[in-house]
Amino acid sequence: MSAGVAYPDLGAYRRFVVAFSGGKDSLAALLYLLELGVPADAIELHHHDVDGRGSSFMDWPCTAGYVRALAAHIGVPLYLSWREGGFARELERSSSPTAPVLFETPGGIGTAGGSGPAGTRGLFPQTTADLRLRWCSAALKIDVLAAAIRNQARFHDSPTLVVTGERAEESPARARYVPFQPHRTSSRVRIVDHWRPVLDWTEERIWAVIAESLIRPHPAYVLGWGRLSCRTCIFGSADQWATLRHVFPAAFGLVRDREKVSGKTIHRALDVSRRADRGRPYPAALTHPDELAQAGDETWHLPIIMDPWMLPAGAFGDAAGPT
Repeated sequence: MSAGVAYPDLGAYRRFVVAFSGGKDSLAALLYLLELGVPADAIELHHHDVDGRGSSFMDWPCTAGYVRALAAHIGVPLYLSWREGGFARELERSSSPTAPVLFETPGGIGTAGGSGPAGTRGLFPQTTADLRLRWCSAALKIDVLAAAIRNQARFHDSPTLVVTGERAEESPARARYVPFQPHRTSSRVRIVDHWRPVLDWTEERIWAVIAESLIRPHPAYVLGWGRLSCRTCIFGSADQWATLRHVFPAAFGLVRDREKVSGKTIHRALDVSRRADRGRPYPAALTHPDELAQAGDETWHLPIIMDPWMLPAGAFGDAAGPT
């Protein structure tokens, strides 16, 4: 632990909620909790399904299967949550409320919201740190986890620590994040704190922890992506759009065609086709057929342990993603 940074007393919490994307940073945060002696039966993983359990529009088809396999390997429960209809429904919302949130619980499926004020989207989120314009992060991830916690009485009985994997190296905005603070769901009826344990970690340290565990990284990293966000993330670099167009043409086409319908590009100057024209496909995406097939498959097939473990092509590479 770094000197001079506030850290929680882990013994004060009965439950540890890890917001788990399946990416390297949230995986390292999970492994770090275990290294610090937090028992596996006190940890639960919460994964937000961006596409709302529907067909893949924005996210990697394999991600839910990957996080399920990883949770089973570690021996911790996994709870999925999503906004009904996912990204596609929110994008198309016209004079109607934001859809309700659904979330898995130990006793079944819970629901919250759906009766708010009417509004209209119609435009892709924009590449900005302003979450009012980059609505995907707020509407499909941050607000979804908050709804799941606020609407389960089991979070009232004892203190909970929410753990997330942001790192300062990722952007100047994230470098200003507070490592430890009350969580947005904390109230007079529930004590919930928020810890970012890897905020000051280097990428080198992240990969070292994962290598020691022998856990297979998400296929996106093997194919050349430096960060795990959506497959068609609005922050995608020119090389990422070029790779998508080459190896996932149908997924690329969905975004390209929807961008034309809106009359507004995701990036301020170029549509995704012209972005792709300026990039080159990642060589790794063309030379790992098994990982490429797995990346596009909702059913997880590959071993979750990789022995011998190999650093993926995307490590220390193109770091395009949310800021």
